[in-house]
Amino acid sequence: MMWMCCAVLLLWMRSGGCTEKANTSDLIEYTAADFYEKLHSGKMMFIYFEHQVSPTVSLFLLELEKSAEALQDYGVLVGKVNCDKELVQTYCTEERALNTAFLFRGGREFLAFDLDTVFDVNSIVSEVLFAILREEVKYVHTDADLVAMEKASKGKKDLVLGYVSSLGTQEHRSMMETAYVYGSKYQFILITGGPVLKHLGADELFHSSQVWFLHCRLHRTSSASERCPVTRMRKPVSTLSLHTFLQVMEAPLVSEVYEDPSSVQLPVFPYQQTPQVFLFAHPATEHLDRETATTLAWRLRGLALLVLVHRQSPAVKTPDEYNAAYRLPGKSSVVKYLTLHNLDEVLEIFTSQEKEDEEGEEAEGMEEDQEEDSHFYELDDEIAASVYDNRWNLQDLDSITQLTSENFHTVVAQSSLTVALFYLKWDSVSTVVLSSFVEVSKRLTDSEVQMSAVECDEWTDLCAAQTGGSLPLPFQPVTDFPTILILRPQEPAQYYKGMFETEALHRFITLSSLASPARLSTSKEVKSFLEPKLAGFKPNRVLGLFKTQTDAGVSVFSEAAKSLRGEVLTGVLTDELAEKWAAEHRVSLPAVFVFPSWRTNTHPFTLPVPTSVKQLLSHVRSSLLHPLPELTVENLPAFLSLGKALLLLFVGEEEDEIGRRQNQALVEEMRGVLELGAGRMEPYLACWIHLGRTPAGMSVLGSYLGSMPPLPALVLTHLPSGDEIYQFPPHTPVTAPSVLQWLQQVEDGEETPAGTLGDDSWPPNSVFYDFLKIMDTQEPDSAQQQTPADEDYVDEDEGSEEGHIVEDEATDSSSRFPSQENNANIHSEL
Repeated sequence: MMWMCCAVLLLWMRSGGCTEKANTSDLIEYTAADFYEKLHSGKMMFIYFEHQVSPTVSLFLLELEKSAEALQDYGVLVGKVNCDKELVQTYCTEERALNTAFLFRGGREFLAFDLDTVFDVNSIVSEVLFAILREEVKYVHTDADLVAMEKASKGKKDLVLGYVSSLGTQEHRSMMETAYVYGSKYQFILITGGPVLKHLGADELFHSSQVWFLHCRLHRTSSASERCPVTRMRKPVSTLSLHTFLQVMEAPLVSEVYEDPSSVQLPVFPYQQTPQVFLFAHPATEHLDRETATTLAWRLRGLALLVLVHRQSPAVKTPDEYNAAYRLPGKSSVVKYLTLHNLDEVLEIFTSQEKEDEEGEEAEGMEEDQEEDSHFYELDDEIAASVYDNRWNLQDLDSITQLTSENFHTVVAQSSLTVALFYLKWDSVSTVVLSSFVEVSKRLTDSEVQMSAVECDEWTDLCAAQTGGSLPLPFQPVTDFPTILILRPQEPAQYYKGMFETEALHRFITLSSLASPARLSTSKEVKSFLEPKLAGFKPNRVLGLFKTQTDAGVSVFSEAAKSLRGEVLTGVLTDELAEKWAAEHRVSLPAVFVFPSWRTNTHPFTLPVPTSVKQLLSHVRSSLLHPLPELTVENLPAFLSLGKALLLLFVGEEEDEIGRRQNQALVEEMRGVLELGAGRMEPYLACWIHLGRTPAGMSVLGSYLGSMPPLPALVLTHLPSGDEIYQFPPHTPVTAPSVLQWLQQVEDGEETPAGTLGDDSWPPNSVFYDFLKIMDTQEPDSAQQQTPADEDYVDEDEGSEEGHIVEDEATDSSSRFPSQENNANIHSEL
């Protein structure tokens, strides 16, 4: 009992009971001699080594002074050493000490804290206590971790699990202070979100700090798969509410009395603020009534104390028509009697009261939240708005490994391929990408790829790529979020520059996991290479043929293959098999065969092997570009980078087989334009957009012409000579000869533009949502562009193009297009 009184006193003091000492300075300035004396005595010390006092440091010292009183009660000395007066080796001479506070334990440095993480009294106290209790307070990330802890604790200890929205907060401090006092009695666990919340019954709008009590101590006989019963603390997290909650958990599950409810004594400390519920037991059904009371008591755990009243006693005067009663805490303490038909009616009394209390608390902040919401939607950004609407939908992160500065090198070394997402949990785009990343990780469950993530607002030292440790990090500091890196042991990181949507990312990782280049030595391996069985897509393939493995071109090809990882499937063929293939295709060794995914036949493009890796990459990527591509959001940047005028055909979504054939016929006519026009089509990129598969094309077409024209629509835009937009005459059949004639009229200046690409733009309402600017900053060189998506409609035999080599130099086309002044409406391209 004495121990419990001391605990209550200590917790009461920490929750604000001793405010009269608030202005007393407990921050001690140590001399060097004092510091070493305390250090060698083994006392625990939290020390800041003061150099130059900046405004930031000045604010920190004020908070450090406040924390001195709080930490004193936990046996921690708090102070500072003025390095201008007293020189302490290492700490007064190293630059890292400028923005770092140090915790000493057992005569040596125990932990260092960046000042960004100990910015006020709550964060200082919580982080220091968290460090002291690091072996006692467990930190779980997944539900599997929690299951293991429940299993180990059954019959031994109850668990106290706390969710804090952020470390270093008042709630975090309350959890650590309570763990310091009750740590020997309960196993404390800390989480900051994730799949564990689902097991705990957190709803989708769950966002406040909460605490749960897991009753494992009395469930030693339960099966290994059975979970410990859970009780949620329903009051806001504070040191005092935690103490009260733990005391209620220690109360008897069911108390039994032999007197009338009105005569039962009011709950005594520490239960005086807890309601009482009374159920009546009859002698004939006493066993069943006790079971009913136990069942209800578990459901009311944390809400009310349950008392079973035995009617066999003459002191019970309550009429038989009543089978339950309750008494709320307060001055009147009136007992209210009820006739219940089921247990849910009792729960409704207390849960409805709880909801009213919660709604009252939420109403205070409603006006502020509405103001925040209205401001948010003024941003008019679809990504941000969508994320905000789903901001409390928690990601299931069980399928990915959380990387930290402690486990980074170990995790990367254990796998031949690690894919790491660097993200910020408060960033809208990061949240969207994390969802795609988790989906991809679930698809790759059976692969050897290690899918992992780094929460950069928690592990700033890792994301900043500091190399002060024994092993350097294989990447530069991450400054753009989200960023995905492909990590291999003993190799520099590869930056993923593709689309963040699920299919593109899955395709890239699948190709990255394969050998690049693959060494092919049998006809079976070559066949497997040419007809790979990959999930859901057909990759581009590049095959190098060499006389021997020591051929000089092998090293050039191998380096190029490393740069193409994730984009292209690459292989190397040597010796007799290579000579056989070269003879069949009538080429001389060495040679490079390119098999674009859009080609339906097995005839490859044939390229020589240049001496430069850069030149080989340029030839390969040019060969992979489709001559008549279907433009999509994914491949548009690659084709725009060619700098050619777009001869762009818009076709609508087919309603039936007839519509599909009509669209296919239109695409074939565009192919006829290329074949009939031959060399004169070099300045143009003939392409098409299917508005059913790429709905954004409707907005593009509308912006080109000012309104939606009838489909199909053929336009000429992005001319090197100007911003004019020309439209092929509507209602005129699109045929190869008529299109070529129209192009000649445009070149001769005989056609009037239908519009102009304007310079006006639609900037974001807020600078930090300028995603297009970020994309432009990260846009790779034209030689590094992703290859286009697969072509569905085109089924051609281009065997006659064997020996074709795509030239690097594009024909200067500026003289072929007229520059005209006109009064046509100016439209923005989306």
